[in-house]
Amino acid sequence: METRWLDEAEREAWLRLVAVVELLPGVLDGQLRSSAGLTHFEYFVLAMLSEAPGRTMRMTTLAQRTNATLPRLSHVVRRLEDRGLVKRVPCPEDGRATNALLTEAGWNAVVDAAPGHVDTVRTHVLDPLTRKQLEQLRGIGDALLTKLDPEGRMTALYDPGRDD
Repeated sequence: METRWLDEAEREAWLRLVAVVELLPGVLDGQLRSSAGLTHFEYFVLAMLSEAPGRTMRMTTLAQRTNATLPRLSHVVRRLEDRGLVKRVPCPEDGRATNALLTEAGWNAVVDAAPGHVDTVRTHVLDPLTRKQLEQLRGIGDALLTKLDPEGRMTALYDPGRDD
């Protein structure tokens, strides 16, 4: 099979996407570290738990929702446990499984961190875009996720009608 090299328009679009993918995590992480003492991934874990029924989620489900391996998630949850933000408890439905439970301190951490995080997202991602560009970005995201996430694991984050 012959390589389909990028034409100039594809190359320009690709390089801009790479730049955004490389720069955005540092912006989000830096803001959360300085204002809330959390990494972006820690915040994401806490936020997913804050939206779960009973602020509790099975570790395997939480790993899927955060697109993390179970070992990575376990390491982060242990750090959050050490800070009193999360607690691991046995799953009542399945004794072999473990649930992550957002503590009251974890809830407060999410509530305190959310305004600064949202402001950073608005400032660096949403506000520079017109409404039309925002709609296009959503469509682009959907198209890319169809290939990147064919099982739709991350879809649960933005599709409230989806039943996992």
